Amino acid sequence: MNSSKGADRQELIVVTGASTGMGAATAKELARRGFHVLAGVRRDADADTLRAEGIEGLEPHILDITVDSDVTAIADRVARDPLRRPLRALINNAGIAINAPVETLPLTEWRRQFEVNLFGHIAMTQALLPSLLSSSGTVVNISSIGGKFALPTYGAYAGSKFALEAVSDALRREVSDAGIKVVVVEPGAVKTEMAARGIATAQGLKADMTATQLARYGDLAAAVAAQARSFTDTGVSAEHAAKVIAKAATASHPRTRYTIGRDAAILVRVTRVVSDRVLDRIIRLNLRTFAKKSQSEALSRS
Repeated sequence: MNSSKGADRQELIVVTGASTGMGAATAKELARRGFHVLAGVRRDADADTLRAEGIEGLEPHILDITVDSDVTAIADRVARDPLRRPLRALINNAGIAINAPVETLPLTEWRRQFEVNLFGHIAMTQALLPSLLSSSGTVVNISSIGGKFALPTYGAYAGSKFALEAVSDALRREVSDAGIKVVVVEPGAVKTEMAARGIATAQGLKADMTATQLARYGDLAAAVAAQARSFTDTGVSAEHAAKVIAKAATASHPRTRYTIGRDAAILVRVTRVVSDRVLDRIIRLNLRTFAKKSQSEALSRS
């Protein structure tokens, strides 16, 4: 769809996790294309920042997808739209990254990861499904390359994304006859604040390990962190990612899955053709390189 056609129709699109990164970039991209975007943010300051940009059609809303009253409020806003605009798409983008070895990550953190990355998206989908049914709209679930394969220490994050992929498949097969489209977007490396926050969170969780756990996982966690920093540094921009997401949300006949970035496209193909053991070996060899890099950086700081 071109922007003029979108402007004529003034359809609604809901984007969660629109404070920063891909969510903010996607909300702006869609508003510039002529859609009226309800951009979910968690803080008043984030809403003020979006309003200050003066982009027509960009309407920030306080939305924590793990808070029932927030989810109900955004669904009511859509259902009671004063101009009776149809809901073109729901983009489930909100997410967090909590990375630590399976043994060491507290169950409270496992639950928090799934509350945001899975159950919050299900809550949003359930709340907005009546509006999507009436408009034959689209659900776009932002997964990750982590929804296709799991690096060490990424058990919770990848687990939530694997689950989101499965839920998306089930939902697509349930609602396709009703005219609703369900799309999964799988980003690889993207330069966002979330990536930096994930690395910082991992470092904090590493500090909470016992001496025995640190001896077992410390070097591995350092290598994974070094790899994550390198991965993010070479990633695509949030604006590039936003264009892919916007395409997925507005296409008349979207694919069931889109990748973002060359790295994601390659890794998805690799996971289809190599065995688990071969993939284990590839990951192990790659992490050895980053382990050496991490050790060199530690020596240079000492």
